[in-house]
Amino acid sequence: QVQLVESGGGLVQPGGSLRLSCAASGISFSSYKMGWYRQCPGKQRELVADMTSGGSTNYADSVKDRFTISRDNAKKTVYLQMNSLKPEDTAVYYCNAKLRYPLRDYWGQGTQVTVSS
Repeated sequence: QVQLVESGGGLVQPGGSLRLSCAASGISFSSYKMGWYRQCPGKQRELVADMTSGGSTNYADSVKDRFTISRDNAKKTVYLQMNSLKPEDTAVYYCNAKLRYPLRDYWGQGTQVTVSS
């Protein structure tokens, strides 16, 4: 059974930092592209950042230079370090695992991040 379990969300003041974690089980973690997405109420889910199995990264323009994605294949965990948080970063953040061949696409349950004073 595949599980992606996010943790680390919460309430933080503008300018603050949070570190999200996503622990995976039931997949060959090192083979997967791992990503973080977010969704605000009434809006579509959007990519925040992802990292290929080879370590290449991709970031949304809105988070470049503030957020950093990393992964620990031995721990089967992907992280999202979020610095200089802004109120517009408020959303539910979802962990995603993708494999191209065979096609696989898994999601976590989401963790709430609220940036507010």
